[in-house]
Amino acid sequence: MAKIILTHEVAGLGAPGDIVEVKDGYARNYLVPRKLATRWTKGAEKQIVTMRRAAKAREMATVEDALAASDKLRQANVTVPAKAGSGGRLFGTVTSADIADAVKAATGFDVDKRKIELPARIKTTGPYTVQIRLHDSVLVPVEVEVVAT
Repeated sequence: MAKIILTHEVAGLGAPGDIVEVKDGYARNYLVPRKLATRWTKGAEKQIVTMRRAAKAREMATVEDALAASDKLRQANVTVPAKAGSGGRLFGTVTSADIADAVKAATGFDVDKRKIELPARIKTTGPYTVQIRLHDSVLVPVEVEVVAT
């Protein structure tokens, strides 16, 4: 058995920063070459600490902070400009990165694009409701208006 540190989320094993034991061949032939994990060492364990600190810095500190931010997000007028043709059909789609940029412009909050859940592919202009996960227990619905430029 090999002791490894996960650097990315792996289904059935764990989240980034978790220390797990897997079979030698699985670690050597799959996880390590694909940079999903690194071999466990004392130095690598220190790296885990920095990864966890970075993840905590990106996520809201407490539920109270997330709830306070959620009130501002619910009241915000978020407008996403996109290139569109006749009939409101977009040239491409609106991504979670586009929405994160629009939220930052409208509210000043820096939202991680990976925390934005889109209802479906946004391919036309109009109003949409997206979900933003500010904390593990706080999911905020935000109204987004996609307008043609």
